[in-house]
Amino acid sequence: MSTERPRRAVVTGIGVIAPNGLRADAYWKSVREGLGVLDRITREGCQDLPLKVAGEVRGFDASALIEERFLVQTDRFSHYAMAAAQLALDDAGVARENPDEPFEIGVVTAAGSGGGEFGQRELQKLWGQGSKFVGPYQSIAWFYAASTGQISIRSGFKGPCGVVASDEAGGLDGIAHAARAVRRGTGAVIVGAAEAPLAPYSMVCQLGYPELSTVEDPDRAYRPFTAGACGFVPAEGGAMLVVEDESRARHRGAAVRAVVAGHGATFTGASRWEESREGLARAIRVALDEAECAPEEIDVVFADALGVPEADRAEALAIADALGAHAARVPVTAPKTGIGRAYCGAPVLDTAAAVLAMEHGVVPPTPNVFDICHDLDLVMSRARPAELRTALVLSRGLMGSNAALVVRRGDDTTR
Repeated sequence: MSTERPRRAVVTGIGVIAPNGLRADAYWKSVREGLGVLDRITREGCQDLPLKVAGEVRGFDASALIEERFLVQTDRFSHYAMAAAQLALDDAGVARENPDEPFEIGVVTAAGSGGGEFGQRELQKLWGQGSKFVGPYQSIAWFYAASTGQISIRSGFKGPCGVVASDEAGGLDGIAHAARAVRRGTGAVIVGAAEAPLAPYSMVCQLGYPELSTVEDPDRAYRPFTAGACGFVPAEGGAMLVVEDESRARHRGAAVRAVVAGHGATFTGASRWEESREGLARAIRVALDEAECAPEEIDVVFADALGVPEADRAEALAIADALGAHAARVPVTAPKTGIGRAYCGAPVLDTAAAVLAMEHGVVPPTPNVFDICHDLDLVMSRARPAELRTALVLSRGLMGSNAALVVRRGDDTTR
């Protein structure tokens, strides 16, 4: 019988491009303080649409972070992903160009809709000027797999690569996919998601979602778990993580920031929010089982927090179903209410926040939420100090996917 210790997948790097911060430290400062940055949409061509409020990434200069040859052939969502990937690699101390072991490093991203802004621009050229004016990069820039391809090409990574397309929950599914690749022998995987849904074409497509909030007051547009819940507001941006073999990380002297301990996923169908209760509870139980984690070991829950009354009720009940009596005691938070839901990027941002919360011993608050109508210990108003060793991150997709991820604190708690 082999006595070799099983490989563990750990987080060694975090990169964030979000409406409330363009680095992990800036993002965490805003999340910890409970700052809300939701505001009126200013993107050109979007002001007259029914959707009025969103989380925009502002102050982002792609040309300062990414080479021009990549910018001209990619959409904004890939710009965010490439920038976040670089920040994560820098944080982990992994060389981007000419890595010593290129086949040891892979890339996995999750994507919702791909490059809508780039695609709209080229389609306007097609119908306004003719096919000769459409650029060759139209064939790849809109593609939901573009970010995975461009990150791997730009960095010279030749390990296993992939794209997860499973709704918003794909952000967590992608992390689980990366962890499995590491456990099976891959040295490290750059994983995460970034979205750019704030272009006219993309926004018109989103108007078909009945869960979308069209409230014009930024402070009231996204208030899950309250009597005034009226849907969610979208956001752009996202996060990338370096998920690495623990032995490899320790050998090169990298800090182990967290352990990817368990994951579960189910599917219950589009807009069937009452049914998502059973599906989400099942995903939580599977994640706990994989992590060999008892319900009472969960120290904080990062909620999906859709903002639809039926969905909020189903999530609150699913947490109770899966965690039992401990559900009444565990603190729950939803930092995304301050920035909006970045579709596949949202649960990756939540995972980044969970890792940072465990490092700093603080549960961040839920912005804009002050009065809840569900049996949850929702952290509101201000951050709550706590000893955090294990976090549960939840996500559901508009098309019916449910996912749960268990992450445990690493050994670097002094950042």
